[in-house]
Amino acid sequence: MNGREAPDAGPLLLGVRHHGPGSARAVRAALDGARPRVVLIEGPPEADPLIPLAAQEDMRPPVALLAHAVDEPGRSAFWPLAAFSPEWVALRWALEHGVPARFIDLPATHTLAWEREEEEGEGGAEGEDGPERGAGAADEDMRVDPLGVLAETAGYDDAERWWEDVVEHRGAGKGDALAPFTALEEAMTALREEYGSGGHGRDLIREAHMRLRVRDAQREFEDGVAVVCGAWHVPALRHRTTVAADRALLKGLPRVKTDLTWVPWTHRRLSRAGGYGAGVTSPGWYAHLFDAPDRPVERWLTKVARLLRAEDRTVSPGHVIEAVRLADTLAALRGRPLPGLGEATDAVRAVMCEGSDVPLALVHDRLVVGDVLGEVPPTVPAVPLQRDLERTRRRLRLKPEAAERELDLDLRKDTDAERSRLLHRLRLLGIAWGRPAASRGGTGTFRETWRLRWEPELAVRAAEAGVWGTTVLAAATAKAESDAIAARGLADVTGLAEHCLLAALPGALPTVMRVLADRAALDTDVAHLAQALPALVRSLRYGDVRGTGTAALTEVAAGLAERVFVGLPPACVSLDAEAAEEMRGHVDAVHGALGLLGDSHAAGDGRLRERWRSVLRKLSARDTVPGVLRGRAVRLLLDEGRLAQEEAARLMGLVLSPGTPPAHAAAWIDGFVGGPGGGLLLVHDERLFGLVDQWLTAVPAEAFTDVLPLLRRTFAAYEPGVRRTLGELVRRGPGGHGRTAGATAGAPGFGPGLDGARADAVLPVLRLLLGPDGDDEGIRAERAGVPR
Repeated sequence: MNGREAPDAGPLLLGVRHHGPGSARAVRAALDGARPRVVLIEGPPEADPLIPLAAQEDMRPPVALLAHAVDEPGRSAFWPLAAFSPEWVALRWALEHGVPARFIDLPATHTLAWEREEEEGEGGAEGEDGPERGAGAADEDMRVDPLGVLAETAGYDDAERWWEDVVEHRGAGKGDALAPFTALEEAMTALREEYGSGGHGRDLIREAHMRLRVRDAQREFEDGVAVVCGAWHVPALRHRTTVAADRALLKGLPRVKTDLTWVPWTHRRLSRAGGYGAGVTSPGWYAHLFDAPDRPVERWLTKVARLLRAEDRTVSPGHVIEAVRLADTLAALRGRPLPGLGEATDAVRAVMCEGSDVPLALVHDRLVVGDVLGEVPPTVPAVPLQRDLERTRRRLRLKPEAAERELDLDLRKDTDAERSRLLHRLRLLGIAWGRPAASRGGTGTFRETWRLRWEPELAVRAAEAGVWGTTVLAAATAKAESDAIAARGLADVTGLAEHCLLAALPGALPTVMRVLADRAALDTDVAHLAQALPALVRSLRYGDVRGTGTAALTEVAAGLAERVFVGLPPACVSLDAEAAEEMRGHVDAVHGALGLLGDSHAAGDGRLRERWRSVLRKLSARDTVPGVLRGRAVRLLLDEGRLAQEEAARLMGLVLSPGTPPAHAAAWIDGFVGGPGGGLLLVHDERLFGLVDQWLTAVPAEAFTDVLPLLRRTFAAYEPGVRRTLGELVRRGPGGHGRTAGATAGAPGFGPGLDGARADAVLPVLRLLLGPDGDDEGIRAERAGVPR
């Protein structure tokens, strides 16, 4: 047939708008009237074997055809289909009537190969687009928006509103079922004559392939061929060309080996806000228009009222009636045949939301866009890892949902512990179904909170992770070993060790620990060692609640701590202000890590904690160490109970003596009372408060402007209540109520002795806490130090 022209008997060309409910109804009416012998649909031909799956009961749109490169699973493309997509309606019509259905767009093997050298990309102009680009595609050239041009020609400034008026509100099945397609073909023909390919030459190649497939179908079925495609392509498919010309356009196209399957999709991903170029702004509204048998505006406003009532807003049937009347009135004033989404939204804002856009945003998010998630049958093709994930998900009763939800886990329960391991393994594989969140039910290590949200792209990530193994456990283990070997820094490896314990990957731990020990032995940077220690110590805590062995990790943590102890004092000498501040963070991190580590993990003799205290003593006594670090060392020793308050006051008095430059003294104070708990220390220890107060009032005026920024940063970090209490103490002044007469003498606290009346005021609360056995006389006796 090379060189022959297309037969005179042309196919039935049904030009549609992708994801248009009006087009979908019109397609169904046209197919019912024409009864074709084969239905050709715009889509990748490699998906033809997957078409019968669309007839299964557990296939529920929105769904998408996913094509990914076998050697590069991350290179992918989607062809989304909703219940109101004309292509889906045509597909279902063919299956219900026993008519063959075939996809005729350019094969995915070429589509993915085209994107190999491009970084990012979206679909083309609205309404007439091929697949949605997956990760790694690049922005296409600017294209003509055919609906926008037609809307502007008709005097509309909004293409969506024009489409609703001329298609969605005209109904289907009234009169000639082919009339809408004839009108659209004439309009698109005029546009193609004016704009050619619309700024994108690839459409010409796609259309050449479509024409070849249409010719093949005509040879087989003669005049019983119906084609459902984007209206933009109809003039090109109607255009007479030779087979040789079309084949010449397809010659030499790049190829990659591809796999295709069905995956769930969401209404949110159909919206333009989701990044899909051929999307619509209101998939939830379009789904409603397609499903509503009659009175769509009344039914829509009833849905809105139900949603707002669920959010505790007062919406009565009277509100719905008034909103319907207002929507009808607005449509009449605006010259529209029926109220559209714009009129319905304005009516909801005015009547149900009292003019506020806050509840209206909820309506837009939940209803206009929506979080509908499709389903695919378990028999769809998938890589082994995807099948293992699906089996595990079903066993653990974790249902994918498009809307974000919180999942609280108690790791003492077997099922919750397995769920935690699965989610951590998926995160390690780059499948971010869940992300950890702050737990509201407690702070124990046996509690975890996750925020779960399933996105269609996770199917691509699962296919991509299949290169690491056939099960989630095997893939996560292999990925962890590879990441450990490729890690650049010590902190990266320690974080990976922590992740392996969270994900329960005992097979990966030997490799990770070997790399960790090697990196720790070679790394001489104390800052790197200090950064790595907290992650290791956190990992040791997980071993208790998750039942994983941590003996090897304990050895590495103890060795790492010893190296920090040796290297920290020399590393803290002669630092500038910025480096000293960074080092203070490392000191705090090490101190907190050793507090979590506990003596039981460090050979049982408390050696590490005592060694750390000796390091803090060295830092506090060296004049060459910056003041912020010396002050912090004194503060940590005081918190540990290894430094008496009198000694802390003495050290502060030495630093705040007149011979010390004000900037150095301010840095010491910042290290001592800065951070959590520092403000409370000043509130409850009058001697320290008095020392700071006396020094600050004695700072010379010329030096005060240099000291002020540092002091502001220190005190601004306190809780509002602490700052308020400190201000009140300053306002009272020396000798005021609750203050000692001499700030540098007397017992700690707000006065020289105990105030019995104030202490007796808490007796009722103590009685409640201690129970009925607590008696006032006994409490008073214990308070006075007398045995009961």
